Amino acid sequence: MRKLIYIGITIIVLLMVFVLMGKKSVHHEIIIDATSDQVWEVLINMEKYPEWNPVMQLLEGEVKEGNKVKYQFTQDENNISEIRAIVKQVIPNKLLNQKGGVPLVLTFNHKYILEPNEGQTKLMIHEDYRGIGVNFWNPKPVEQAYKRLNKALKLRTEKIYK
Repeated sequence: MRKLIYIGITIIVLLMVFVLMGKKSVHHEIIIDATSDQVWEVLINMEKYPEWNPVMQLLEGEVKEGNKVKYQFTQDENNISEIRAIVKQVIPNKLLNQKGGVPLVLTFNHKYILEPNEGQTKLMIHEDYRGIGVNFWNPKPVEQAYKRLNKALKLRTEKIYK
């Protein structure tokens, strides 16, 4: 009986170590030749996403603080999934922050960050991941998807405003 208790405690400790060590991030940034309010206008107009966005499509919900939303995420042609999130923070022309996932298993904290710079905007997509599942997962394909998204957003915004 004592041996089973020690085994149980060991398993719990190992799981906690995996949870605490399970941290990864993806990041991509791009300079867009438009003001931050112009970039924001394109980014936040999710009804128009099917016209230009190859990565994310809003399926349900409205992007307002506190709301639940559901997206179709196209990582690549072979990996399409539905992702649910909660809109945590919206600062017009600066930040859109959404979080989701399964606690302790795999969670994400997704941010679009806009930084104005002399008539241009640096747009960053940054996403932090936590949980046990992170230890067994390669985030590089997601980072490549965000690179495609940023390029598409740049093309769309510059086409409209330049």
